[in-house]
Amino acid sequence: MKRSILTVAVCVALAGALAACNRGTDAATGGGAGPVGIDLPRADSDFWNSYAKYVPQQAKDLGINLMPPTNSQNNVNTLVSNVQTLTNQGAKAVVMAPQDTGAITTTLDRLNQKKIPVITVDTRPDKGGAYMVVRADNKAYGEKACKYLGEQLKGKGKVVEFEGDLSSINGRDRSQAFGDCMKQNYPGITVFAEPTNWEGGKASAALQTDLTANPDINGIYMQAGGVFLAPTLQLLKSTNHLFPAGDPRHITIISNDGIPQEFEAIKQGQIDATVSQPADLYAKWALYYAKAAVEGKSFKPGATDHGSTIVDVGSGQLEDQLPAPLVTKDNVGDSSLWGNQIGK
Repeated sequence: MKRSILTVAVCVALAGALAACNRGTDAATGGGAGPVGIDLPRADSDFWNSYAKYVPQQAKDLGINLMPPTNSQNNVNTLVSNVQTLTNQGAKAVVMAPQDTGAITTTLDRLNQKKIPVITVDTRPDKGGAYMVVRADNKAYGEKACKYLGEQLKGKGKVVEFEGDLSSINGRDRSQAFGDCMKQNYPGITVFAEPTNWEGGKASAALQTDLTANPDINGIYMQAGGVFLAPTLQLLKSTNHLFPAGDPRHITIISNDGIPQEFEAIKQGQIDATVSQPADLYAKWALYYAKAAVEGKSFKPGATDHGSTIVDVGSGQLEDQLPAPLVTKDNVGDSSLWGNQIGK
């Protein structure tokens, strides 16, 4: 997972790794490729804090001259300012994870004019302009959550869905896929879709309102365990709704992220499943593409040897869609999951 990839031998070390490694001669990097700037999207999410822990080691392994990271704290104006600072300080490529995927277009256009490539992580800009998007299939997140809840609830019941910010393509993809799947496959399940702006406090308040009006709620879909898990469990406990899996009063809960806290909650029977977003691979491949961009490499759609597929999502925008497995009590102890590796 953390083997070094020498600049001169990038295509050899990853023989066929990406369906598009340039065949030309790679230039030596001297003191490291870059400098590469990176903006972390927020510090109030256990998922993104885990991602941040992987960044410096992956940069070291890849031989990248990484600039001190900035953090935009879920504020697009701060992100724009941070990116300006990074480029003023000489960044040759920028890695970012814009939470508002529509408002970043002007910044991407400006960086493209300056020929500074951008790699976006987890989110895809509403309009093209990124050198590469490193992401998982977020519609698959919503579909997996829908099918898991639908089967566990045997197609009947009431489910609360914590929608992510709909200004983000992730929130839109997960919400649309979940809603469409429920309507098509499980019409006997009523869905209370609650907008949250990725904020745990808003999710908790909405859940309390829904539980008061509908005490028979038997399912919850959390689109981001990193921000929703703790407040959700706290509310369920305080309102006497937190019962372990197997108890007839248990509320079936599926999440997205794959953080260690979710794994522990699955083991304790507090929640039932999560879709593991690859925080480790996000860091690894985002930085890999940043280095490749600085070196002038190009890519094309096709399968990779790291279990993903590069796809053209429109207008020539390429996206490396990394695998994101479903985690339940049956595989929560799998040592290959990053949530079981972080901090060890």
